[in-house]
Amino acid sequence: MRLNRILSLAGITSRRKADELIIQGRVTVNGRLITKPGEKAIWGVDSIKLDGREVPGPEKRIYLILNKPFGYISSLHDPQGRPTVKELLKGINQRVYPVGRLDFDSIGLLIFTNDGTLAHRLMHPRYQVPRTYKVLIEGKVKANALRRLKQGIMLEDGLSPPARIKEIGRQEEKTLLRITIRSGRNRIIRRMLSAIGCRVVHLIRTGFGPIQLGTLKVGKYRELTHEEVALLKKMVGLR
Repeated sequence: MRLNRILSLAGITSRRKADELIIQGRVTVNGRLITKPGEKAIWGVDSIKLDGREVPGPEKRIYLILNKPFGYISSLHDPQGRPTVKELLKGINQRVYPVGRLDFDSIGLLIFTNDGTLAHRLMHPRYQVPRTYKVLIEGKVKANALRRLKQGIMLEDGLSPPARIKEIGRQEEKTLLRITIRSGRNRIIRRMLSAIGCRVVHLIRTGFGPIQLGTLKVGKYRELTHEEVALLKKMVGLR
């Protein structure tokens, strides 16, 4: 990894300023003075020093999933003082960030990590990571309305991507749907269903790429396995 990136990721300075520090002869790697900005090192293995002080190694990468309850904001801080998902990560001392978001009134699978590269790719439209939801709606959905959703429906911010939709149950005057869509646009499931005249009663995200919520209890979190992390990285072209 380039030295300027290491100094930036370590929270010391920006990449641009790091290049200036290197040119000024203030950085060493394994005791060797470095003056060329393009030099590389292995962060966490090589001894990298700035002005004689050791540059801290990388933080341990953390990958978690949380079963988000109703009434929590998918943020680390809320100016309005509402409960945030951060409050549910008891015992996690390192700073981790939610990958995308779930609405205040939605529940289910939310991924957290301090791996910025992976988080960026999981959220980027280019990689089209599928999200799967179980959605309980009032009434029934007509076949032609389902076809519209499967093909994509025009919303205020453009055409929705095609969705995989299956009716999986009925509860009195309500219908339970499973919907998979390759988009993380704001409240997109609710807006798509509203566009065909359906009111959402309950929405839970059950899958994010290859990761499944499974039996994880509401309000609880767990670490992803090495296999799960590897599958996520493979999906977005990382190793």
